[in-house]
Amino acid sequence: MDGKQLRNSILQWAIQGKLVPQDPNDEPASVLLERIREEKARLVKEKKIKRDKNESIIYRGDDNSYYEKFTATGEVKCIDDEIPFDLPNCWSWVRLNNVITLLSGRDLEPSQYNNLKHGIPYMTGASNFLNAELIVNRWTSFPATISHKGELLITCKGTIGTMAFNTIGDIHIARQIMSISSNYICLNYLKLYLEVYVSELEKAARSIIPGISRSDILSSVFPVPPLNEQVRIVEFVNCITPSISLFGIKQNELNKLTES
Repeated sequence: MDGKQLRNSILQWAIQGKLVPQDPNDEPASVLLERIREEKARLVKEKKIKRDKNESIIYRGDDNSYYEKFTATGEVKCIDDEIPFDLPNCWSWVRLNNVITLLSGRDLEPSQYNNLKHGIPYMTGASNFLNAELIVNRWTSFPATISHKGELLITCKGTIGTMAFNTIGDIHIARQIMSISSNYICLNYLKLYLEVYVSELEKAARSIIPGISRSDILSSVFPVPPLNEQVRIVEFVNCITPSISLFGIKQNELNKLTES
């Protein structure tokens, strides 16, 4: 197993709840999701956000099948065919649109950007991403679709699935990029999930897919661990990744680490 294959296995274990031990003292993900729904309902009532017509709750029925109930209509449907694996008891499934905000980019005309550092950075695509860092080579004084510092950027056309955090500040993103923010989940954990998810999309297409749509992201069923476990998963992956890339690690050695 090479380093890439091993990393893929680690990420699969991570999003299935098999990478780090569960802590019975952690607040269950179901409680976190209920708090998110209450917070969003409050913001809707205060007219600070619009009601999400696609808001839903995913739960497991008494028959062990998975169901999705849509808040706006009360409609319930079985989604067993969308659930790829079972989760630990303290985890929950959710549609990503319920826990993130996604901004799609917009291209600018050549007259609207420059290389003279006038305005804010303008990111056009995968060429602006290098080793999970951003490269700035264009600027614009006509920003329209603005990503803010701390948001997760992902390329969605051409070279897809390349990711980096916005560590710069306000930047304009072109249509080859989407920007993701969330007040509710750990974006570093989401980044690990998206790495797996994009890989699965490519496998399903049996080739390099031409792009990722908003719907691809927002409608994805997302495995949510307790918030504290999200952090532990990210810390473990960050700890083990240098060993994979620099020295290599055997699978039996990784098994010992995950059992400790």
